[in-house]
Amino acid sequence: MWLTGKPAPAPRRGQEQGAGALDRQRIVDATIRLLDAEGMEKFSMRRLAAELGVTAMSVYWYVDNKDDLLEYALDEIISDGIPDPADESADWRDQLRLLVAGYRDTLAAHPWAPALLGRYLNIGPRAMAFSNATVAVMGRSGLPTEHITGALSGVFQFVYGFCTIEGLYKERVRDAGVSEDEYFRNVIGAVTADPAWAEEYSATAEVTETLVKTGSIREMRERDFAFALDMLIAGIEVMRDRTKGAGSA
Repeated sequence: MWLTGKPAPAPRRGQEQGAGALDRQRIVDATIRLLDAEGMEKFSMRRLAAELGVTAMSVYWYVDNKDDLLEYALDEIISDGIPDPADESADWRDQLRLLVAGYRDTLAAHPWAPALLGRYLNIGPRAMAFSNATVAVMGRSGLPTEHITGALSGVFQFVYGFCTIEGLYKERVRDAGVSEDEYFRNVIGAVTADPAWAEEYSATAEVTETLVKTGSIREMRERDFAFALDMLIAGIEVMRDRTKGAGSA
C-alpha cells in the first residue's frame, strides 16, 4: 500500500465538519481501538463502520480495502520514542535499550501487531523513522557496516519472538479464566506430579524449581528479558572487537 504514495483523500462533499467529522485518521484510530479490544478475528469493515456510526461505503472513501487500513494501523502504533542518534554524549547501548523498550511496549499493547508485521511490508513513515534510528544507533556501536543489519536482526527478532510468546501465553490464560501465576502453578503441578519427573528431566527440574521460588510470572519475564537483552548487547560488543581484531591481523 505504501508503494502507491496515495495522498489522504479530502472529506466527502456534504460531510459534517468539526471534531466528529470522518477522515482517515479517525478511521485508523477507531481501527486500533477495535483491534485492541476485540482482536483480529472479530474485526471487519462492517464492524468498524458501526463503531464510527457511518456506512461501510463511507469508510471506503478514505481507504481502498481492509488490507490498506491494517497497514495504516500497523504504522500508526509504531513507537515515537526515538532517541537522537547524533547525540555523541549518549551511550549507544542506552539508546538501543530505549528503542527496544518502545518496540516491546508496542507489541505488548497491541497483541494483534505481531501477526501483521509478518504479513505486510511495513515501510510507513513512522516505521521508517524507527528503522532509521535503529540503524543509526547500531552504527555508533562500532560494528562494521555490513554487520549492522545482522546485529539488529538478532536484537529485534528476539523482541518479536519474546513478545509473541508472551501474548500467546496471556491469551491462553484469559481463555482459562485464571491469573498468569495460577496458570503457571497448574502447569508446573501437572508436570512435576510424575514421580519420575526429577530423574528423567533433571536439568529442567532444577531450573523449574528455581523459577518457582523467584517470584511471579511478571517478575520472571522481566528478569529474563533484561538478561537476554544484556546478553545480546554483550555479544554485539564481542563481535565488534573480534572483527576489529581480524582486520588488524
